[in-house]
Amino acid sequence: MPFFFDLHVHTVKGSSDSGLSPDQLVAEAKRLGLSGVCLTEHGGWTDKREFDAFAQRSGLVMVHALEVDTDLGHVLVFGMHSYQPGMFRISELRRLAARDGAFMVLAHPFRNMFNPPPYNKNLLYDGKVHTYPHVPQEAVGHPGFDLVDAVEVVNGGNTRDENWFAQEVTRLMGRKGTGGSDAHSTLGLAKGVTAFNDPVRSEGELIEALKAGAFVAAEGLNVGNLRYVGNGAAEPDAAGA
Repeated sequence: MPFFFDLHVHTVKGSSDSGLSPDQLVAEAKRLGLSGVCLTEHGGWTDKREFDAFAQRSGLVMVHALEVDTDLGHVLVFGMHSYQPGMFRISELRRLAARDGAFMVLAHPFRNMFNPPPYNKNLLYDGKVHTYPHVPQEAVGHPGFDLVDAVEVVNGGNTRDENWFAQEVTRLMGRKGTGGSDAHSTLGLAKGVTAFNDPVRSEGELIEALKAGAFVAAEGLNVGNLRYVGNGAAEPDAAGA
């Protein structure tokens, strides 16, 4: 069967806006059938040894990751464990990620874009271009997509329209899309997931699978109504390894 990971989760240990405790996360993740979880904290666990001890006793694959607020929106980074000077510039984050062999995912790229003014501020576009794209074809040329390795196309905190727009843009570009819940509580955990056919047992194997493009985004695992979302990628084999 596929191995399901929630690549985008926040806990009280590293995100001030989260109400999700590590123990609540583990219990709910196991109930939902997740194989692993990536803690993409805004602040990061300050004590990596504490995180490693938590991960070992959790019984799941727990990956220490980051969600970095950059000049072109939020970026999930797998393979880096602490914030470094200059990371708020996505070009510098790209350089640091390449140095460390990390993997970058542009998170919820079209969030708020379809809201009525003045609630339609979008971090990818606001203040950087004159107009927002009206159709996916107009978004394909945005330079931000060239600075990341993949795009989050299922985000549990997004509207269906926002996710659909990201899915269409990645399809047009022939890029890979990931899924994550963006959960800050047990509510919605695994609403968005990333599915792998082959086992992913560690951070290193996760990054290797991401770089190989051996994944596909999906939604609805939390309510038992799984739907794969893709850009032509094959769905994981239900009888996989």
